[in-house]
Amino acid sequence: MQPEIILKSILENKVVAIVRGFSLEEVLKLARAYYEGGIRCMEVTYDQSKGNADHDVLQKISAIKKEMGDSFLVGAGTVMTPEQVRQVVDAGAEYIISPNVDFSVIEETKKLGRISIPGAFTPTEIASAYNHGADIVKLFPANMLGVPYVKSIKAPLKHIPLLITGGVTPENIRDYMAAGGSAAGVGGKLVNKEWIAAGDYKSISAAAAAYMAALGG
Repeated sequence: MQPEIILKSILENKVVAIVRGFSLEEVLKLARAYYEGGIRCMEVTYDQSKGNADHDVLQKISAIKKEMGDSFLVGAGTVMTPEQVRQVVDAGAEYIISPNVDFSVIEETKKLGRISIPGAFTPTEIASAYNHGADIVKLFPANMLGVPYVKSIKAPLKHIPLLITGGVTPENIRDYMAAGGSAAGVGGKLVNKEWIAAGDYKSISAAAAAYMAALGG
């Protein structure tokens, strides 16, 4: 898929589900549940305590792409080295998300024709990431200062798309988008461990649908 199509799809769907710490079988079931609920983008995160030895993330990304195809976009999260960028792209990742700004990670992502979404918090970090080639900048952790901070940041940085991540709920996602967010990264509310342990993926789909309904989708 062409990078511009991937970028457009992320910005149109507006929700990226963040998944970490689940088995391959559980991740595949989550992908199906998100799709049923209307979400079309999912981030599978690296465990940096394992570094480049975290091969589970590669297997999960590959399996999701094989099963879901182009109807569902899968990206890699907590990617912090150029080598990890290469690994996840080989596995099928369509966008690369990081918790920080690392120019070498952005450069490798763009070199390989994927969407770059580094994490930043201050105006200087956000602008530096974007000026170095980021397609979207992940504002993280957004919940530390909330909607007013997003509105203040976007006043001078209207041209930079932001993925609002940290504490985004169905109740506040519309406020974050109205303040200037372009999309949101959502973890906890979409990966309820009790539901997953009980095999209650219908509730996961319902949670996904609540986000999309809040956005008017």
